[in-house]
Amino acid sequence: MRLDDDQDSGNFIDDTGRGGGFGFGGGGFGGGGGLIGLLFGLVLSRFGIVGVVILLLGYCALTTLGSGGGPTGYPSGPQVSQATGGAGTSTLSQADKHLVLGVLGSTERTWTKLLAAEGQSYAPTTLVFYSGADQSGCGAAQSAMGPFYCPTDRRIYLDTSFFRELTNRFHASGDFADAYVIAHEVGHHVQDLLGTLARADRLQAQAGTAGGNAVQVRVELQADCFAGVWAANARNKQGQPILEAGDAEEGLRAAAAIGDDTLQQEAQGRIVPDSFTHGSSAQRVKWLRRGLESGDPAQCDTFSGAV
Repeated sequence: MRLDDDQDSGNFIDDTGRGGGFGFGGGGFGGGGGLIGLLFGLVLSRFGIVGVVILLLGYCALTTLGSGGGPTGYPSGPQVSQATGGAGTSTLSQADKHLVLGVLGSTERTWTKLLAAEGQSYAPTTLVFYSGADQSGCGAAQSAMGPFYCPTDRRIYLDTSFFRELTNRFHASGDFADAYVIAHEVGHHVQDLLGTLARADRLQAQAGTAGGNAVQVRVELQADCFAGVWAANARNKQGQPILEAGDAEEGLRAAAAIGDDTLQQEAQGRIVPDSFTHGSSAQRVKWLRRGLESGDPAQCDTFSGAV
């Protein structure tokens, strides 16, 4: 990607010095996802049950959708700090920091232009770097959940060890594969700003488990498409497209690697479509590709017709 000369975003908090344990605090698990968790497979062999919680690239795994302004004590918009948020020394590498904040800055500039063309404004999200565990407006953040967007405090939570997991476990390497992850979470923020998450929340409230999962899939696939839209429209300071030869293929490989069917097959040896919350590998590739090829947010309507 051509991002080296771009301005990094200043909308971040470095909590990597905080540390913390891995208890499941704050609000429990709800129906969303963080990225690549597959690591939470539970085999209840005593009862003949195989239950696998697959936490994928997505918005908050610890609360329901569209929480409005959030509970008292959490801000309704981003609060920015460039300092380490907790005690201790930051463990954030400069390479990871530059990549993530370079992509984040690019999404801010791109979505500002895209939404302005529709007569709407873009308010940036804040990205929180953490290591191991942290606390979000949606409850406890755990590294095994991967990156997620919390609509309660409108922040993205990211343990950058995920990037190594993406490369080593899922063989989806490359700077654009990593960028796709970040842009997907920003896509959820755009959905939040546009009211899509709140509308999806209402739809889920009227549906059963399988129906609620189907709504969730449409939310996640739209965020994939929005990630592609960002990449198709993003330009560097010289006005050149940020994508270089091979970048799109990196992103598409990553999308294929984290489809619900692929992860379920690896984790439990069988596929349960009604339990999908993020879409199959084919669906994720389809919608990321649609965003990349169209560059048009209007082409990302996953709520009308088949996905």
